[in-house]
Amino acid sequence: MLTAEEILQLVQSLIWLLAGVGVFIVGMNFMGEALEKSAGSGMKRMLERISNNRFSGLGIGAGVTAIIQSSSATSVMVIGLVNAGVMTLMQATPIIMGANIGTTVTGLLVALKNDYFNMAMYLLAFAGVMMGFFNKEKIKLAGSLCCGLGMIFVGLNVMSSEQAFGNPLVENMFTEIFRTIDFPLLLILVGAIFTALIQSSSAASGVVITMVGTCVLPLDLSLFIIMGANIGTCVTALLAAIGANANAKRVAFIHFTIKIIGTVLFATAVWIFKDAIVNFLVSCFPGEDTMSLQMRVSLFHVVFNVVTSFMLLPFVKQLVNLSRMVIKDQKEEKETRSLKYVDDRLLSMPSVALLQVKKEMDYMVSLVEENARLSFVAMDTGSAEYDAQIRENEEIIDFTNETLTKFLIKLSAAMEVSDEKIIGSYFHVLNDLERIGDHAENFHEIGMEMIERKITFSDRAHSGITAMRDSVMKMFDIAKNAFENSYREDLPALAQLEETVDGMKKELIAGHFARLAEGNCSVDVSPYYSSVIVGLERVADHLVNVGYSIVNPTGSETENE
Repeated sequence: MLTAEEILQLVQSLIWLLAGVGVFIVGMNFMGEALEKSAGSGMKRMLERISNNRFSGLGIGAGVTAIIQSSSATSVMVIGLVNAGVMTLMQATPIIMGANIGTTVTGLLVALKNDYFNMAMYLLAFAGVMMGFFNKEKIKLAGSLCCGLGMIFVGLNVMSSEQAFGNPLVENMFTEIFRTIDFPLLLILVGAIFTALIQSSSAASGVVITMVGTCVLPLDLSLFIIMGANIGTCVTALLAAIGANANAKRVAFIHFTIKIIGTVLFATAVWIFKDAIVNFLVSCFPGEDTMSLQMRVSLFHVVFNVVTSFMLLPFVKQLVNLSRMVIKDQKEEKETRSLKYVDDRLLSMPSVALLQVKKEMDYMVSLVEENARLSFVAMDTGSAEYDAQIRENEEIIDFTNETLTKFLIKLSAAMEVSDEKIIGSYFHVLNDLERIGDHAENFHEIGMEMIERKITFSDRAHSGITAMRDSVMKMFDIAKNAFENSYREDLPALAQLEETVDGMKKELIAGHFARLAEGNCSVDVSPYYSSVIVGLERVADHLVNVGYSIVNPTGSETENE
């Protein structure tokens, strides 16, 4: 029976232990966010190279996860990309496998610590805090990285200190606990539940590795807990898939299936050949110092994920087919409108999210251009053939403008200062594209109303509108190419065409009033003619803004970089 003093010591030790875990997780988040921001362009390039090559996907998954130090974050990002329709299941599965490999880097870092290394990490954390007081963004970013890396080891040392695992009472308590649950399936369950609760397999692995290093947890039992931690990390992906489409749910299921298959195979092997496997790990790191003890667990963690990934890599198609068998397409559900390339789950990866926003806006540009062309065809032919398509496109344009604006507001809070200019320009371009879409719809409505009232433009009026319209469509091509490809060379030509359109507007309006005065034009056609001319001139203004947005956030013709 414990005395009151011993109970108090035990509670204090557990508080130290929880504090250490907390500092470790905060350090992981600090370092992960700093690495993601500093390597954002690199991750963009990696994601742009996504293909059906399995080894390429495996490398991308491992690389991204090694950068951000979180397989859960990578899984959530992949689910967002699949949900947005950017990535297929065949492409996503190898990336998930690679993420499982990339997450082992943390365990290796944890195992490498020693007294001199710890002292260096403490100084690094302090230096990181000091760097945070600088105004330069790059120095602040480097400071966050240093502070996060240092805090990881501060947290690990708090966990392994005498106040935590170093307390004999705590050691005896855990010894009794593990003696009670000395059964592989129970140990796997403990690892899975603990990881699911703290939402970080890296943190869970860090705790297990530290416990082995302080001799609180035997090596043979730790192997099963590590396997359970790999299952527990799937909870984040499963939660992220809630409310997503069927394919996104399948990604989460595939992630879970990979971990289950790996755990079943390795747990069986460790259960049957436990002594041989433990002796092999000991022979790899024969010393009895803390680093050697910890490296044994880290080595097993690496082997577990590498072997599982490469073993299942040839069976990607079978995993995808299994997910489709388990998770059926829910065709009976009413389809809700959603963005084509953007998903809120991508907010955890701002640089990737910004890349997807650009793709969404490129798609919006193509819809706006298509509506403009279709509305002109409808005006010329008097056909209602494209009515449904124009209205559907306009609904998508309006939805994209509203939803993407809200997404950009959320994203702007997570972006670094250097990206504020890009986000600012996107806000302006969204507004310009939505207004062009409205004008295109107005052109279509004018054409339909004139057909209904049996009103037509005179040959001279129609000829003038056609010339002005052709100039505007040339501006469309230039503005679209400039925005989508950051092509600046034709921007002066875009501005020159806009001036030409302004001149046409004045000439055509003046000519129209002259024909009215001569009685060569019907008064009934006047409001329609003026609306088309003014609308085309305003479309030209918006197109200049879209084109020049690549050099100035406001879209003005003055370069401001």
